[in-house]
Amino acid sequence: MSGYQKIVGNLLSQAHIVINGNMPPDIQVRDKRFYERVMREGSMGLGESYMDGWWDCRRIDELIYRVLKEKLPDKIKKNIKALFYYFLSRIFNLQSRARAGIVARRHYDLGNDLFSSFLDPYLQYSCAFFENTDDLNEAQQKKLDLICRKLNLQAEDHVLDIGCGWGGLARYMTEHYGCEVTAVNISDEQLAFAQEFCKNLPVTFIHQDYREISGNFDKIVSIGMFEHVGYKNYRTFMEICHRCLKDDGIFLLQTIGGNTSMVNCDAWINRYIFPNGMLPSIAQIAKASEGLFVLEDIHNLGPHYHKTLLAWHERFQKAWPKLEAAYGEQFKRMWEYYLLSCAGTFRARDIQIWQIVMTKQGAVQPQCRSVKTAIRVGQSTDGIMSL
Repeated sequence: MSGYQKIVGNLLSQAHIVINGNMPPDIQVRDKRFYERVMREGSMGLGESYMDGWWDCRRIDELIYRVLKEKLPDKIKKNIKALFYYFLSRIFNLQSRARAGIVARRHYDLGNDLFSSFLDPYLQYSCAFFENTDDLNEAQQKKLDLICRKLNLQAEDHVLDIGCGWGGLARYMTEHYGCEVTAVNISDEQLAFAQEFCKNLPVTFIHQDYREISGNFDKIVSIGMFEHVGYKNYRTFMEICHRCLKDDGIFLLQTIGGNTSMVNCDAWINRYIFPNGMLPSIAQIAKASEGLFVLEDIHNLGPHYHKTLLAWHERFQKAWPKLEAAYGEQFKRMWEYYLLSCAGTFRARDIQIWQIVMTKQGAVQPQCRSVKTAIRVGQSTDGIMSL
């Protein structure tokens, strides 16, 4: 047994994980180079070696949960690659206008066939709300309705949707509440689909960086986009939302966030899933909004994201035979590692997801926390087009 194998084995044993053991979270090592790679490269080595087929595990989510619960990453010295990215993010604005399109091209433009294979009919690529249901489709509609109710959405409202994805929220708001929506995005693939998805509805789609947004809106909503803004731009984002929101308006921000203030994200996630991504802390959000907004409510949906990711993974596996020819085996291993490792991270409470309701100073406090969610019977998925 090599020295690296002994160290890795001892570390994993602290999380009750056995190398080549029989339990679902146990690692099955296929290539002995795995041990040195993980010790030298940390999370990058763990993710890449899985993509390369050097190890397997029946429950990656449980493995990651146990590793994080026992704080094993803190016991492994930070690798040079991760430190290099940390210093880059300190010096440069990795989410500048020139670089903003990178994540769109490398992730959101991968293919609508891929995302439709595991998402719900409204194409919600964000945390669902599993209140009194275990069904993903229903949970996503509960999330959509929760957002609309927190916004106190009215038929006469003009809503700005920053980072609109495939247009699912815009469609839901217009169909169920009769409002008008201006939706902004920089992903070509998403916008092309959204235009057709919301055809004949009062939705205007604009291919535009958030820094170029103008206008005056009754409500502003941004779901799952703030993770791509970057700490050097948090204040700019808030200033634009403040400028575009009417004095009596409501702004709802939903974002994944970290427990501590950081200026970079996991090295493997940054390279393979969300280039230049960054998870804000509550402290960073509060600082960016200071003097601009009143933080009316912070709702942590973190445990719901664990269930959402597991549901996505189950659907992805069922759909894989139709995707295999286009994407290949290494992509499959990358995607399942992404979904399951994130599920384990949320279960360990290492990261969170917040819905934050804000208003301008002097506005009437919205009844965001007292509202009850409901799915409107007979309108849940009628007429929803699949990709």
